[in-house]
Amino acid sequence: MTGGPAAAGGAGPGPTDAELATWFAAAGPREGELRRVDALVMAAAPGIDRQLVAVGSGQMLGYGMMPYRPKSATETTTWPLIALAAQKRHLSVYVCAIVDGAYLAESRAEQLGKVSCGKSCIRFTSLDRVDTVALDQLVRDAVASTADGHNAFSS
Repeated sequence: MTGGPAAAGGAGPGPTDAELATWFAAAGPREGELRRVDALVMAAAPGIDRQLVAVGSGQMLGYGMMPYRPKSATETTTWPLIALAAQKRHLSVYVCAIVDGAYLAESRAEQLGKVSCGKSCIRFTSLDRVDTVALDQLVRDAVASTADGHNAFSS
């Protein structure tokens, strides 16, 4: 793969405006927050591709589709470098990048404001609780760290 996840092929065309509008609207009262986070990601990573990605019985909005093979799998699939999802009580931003041996989201947790972090998941109830400058930089760093098409997360 060349050009990193923003240029990854095989994911197909991005969602239509109508498909995106339906996905955002399905979040009900969280629609505005999802749109704010989406705008932040798109501003931090201009030109990154967006895909609606099936997860369980729902979908999340994925950015920068990349090759991914879980350790237990025999075949490679695609997975987003960054993803956005509305949960029952919070929003989740997934950042699937490892830099210098550390999960990027987990290593920056203390800089991100009033959030809860796992290895690659950042959870928050409102973007107002997040240090948006730090989240913007985290997105930029995730994209930059995978620009050569390599990501330790997916190897």
